Amino acid sequence: MSDWPSHGGRPEQLLPRFGLAGDSEVIDFSANLNPLGPPPWLAQRLAACVTELAVYPDPDYCEARDAIAMSEGLGPKQVRLTNGGAEAIFLAAALLARQGVRRAAIVQPTFGEYERACRHYGIAVEHVELAPGSFALDEARADEAMRDAGALFLCRPNNPTGTLIERGVVERLLATGRSHGAMLVVDEAFVDFVTPDERLTPLLARFDNLLLLRSMTKLYAIPGLRLGYLLGSAAAVNAIAELQPPWSVNALAAGLVAPLLADRDYLARTRAWLDAERPWLQGELAALGLDVVPSHANFLLFRDARLQDARGGSMPALLEHLARGGILVRHTHHFIGLEGAWLRVAVRSRPENRALVEAIARWRHP
Repeated sequence: MSDWPSHGGRPEQLLPRFGLAGDSEVIDFSANLNPLGPPPWLAQRLAACVTELAVYPDPDYCEARDAIAMSEGLGPKQVRLTNGGAEAIFLAAALLARQGVRRAAIVQPTFGEYERACRHYGIAVEHVELAPGSFALDEARADEAMRDAGALFLCRPNNPTGTLIERGVVERLLATGRSHGAMLVVDEAFVDFVTPDERLTPLLARFDNLLLLRSMTKLYAIPGLRLGYLLGSAAAVNAIAELQPPWSVNALAAGLVAPLLADRDYLARTRAWLDAERPWLQGELAALGLDVVPSHANFLLFRDARLQDARGGSMPALLEHLARGGILVRHTHHFIGLEGAWLRVAVRSRPENRALVEAIARWRHP
């Protein structure tokens, strides 16, 4: 259903489908952003840096790169700053194409930009589908893909399921890929929300066929600034630097990297919020009789199996019901294997989460 908006966080694109004004006030559960909002000091910092707009930024973003490298325990040559996670994805695909990769596998259902990036660079795509319902990975099938394709893309924790492929599985896939000349590209856009820490950075010391993609926009709620980065071997990152357009990251965004990473209080407050709200919301949705996928991220995927028809008809009806009540959630029409039969919601504040639960309860028990 290509006429559905392909990303969340765009109420002006979705609301008119239901005859609603695009600028209607809604609680937006469709974008997986930190409801704490940007750190309180950020606006003042941006205002103070306006003078930097008159000067070209360092094309290698050394200050930002060094801050990331120190935070991750890596060398600076293993880091490349990007214009959000989306540019990191496209640069990874560009690197694969330069290396001669003609076919890549993608673990599905997942973020659609991996396939878009591969096709943009002429890389054919095959799908490794997670098990329906449980969304568990068939390791044997993934291992086969690493042997046969030139690369495998996976998201960890996965968007939209929130599931987390075990580190041991990742290590075994990397070992297979290394022996068959295949790259493993792991998108860790939501890894900052995982506790205990599950980031795969330590594996870069052992596997030069691993690329890690990161986004800073989700944790810090700054999607308009477009800030991300890519981690890999020094050789891979150097090759990516040659493929990246010059100055793709603006000076204001690049200047925020070091202070954002240094704000440990913000991270602690975020994790305290999520540790309280995610299990509460998951439990409340399950208590309504919904199938809820246990999540390691800041969002939940669910469906109403009791009312489900073969085409997932009940969930678009719920989507519309919520939109008309001022609550916007994420449809799944663009996710392979879901095709509208599930809905995804971000975890937000307790009052907002309660409003969502109450609205769903009214729909199920009018």
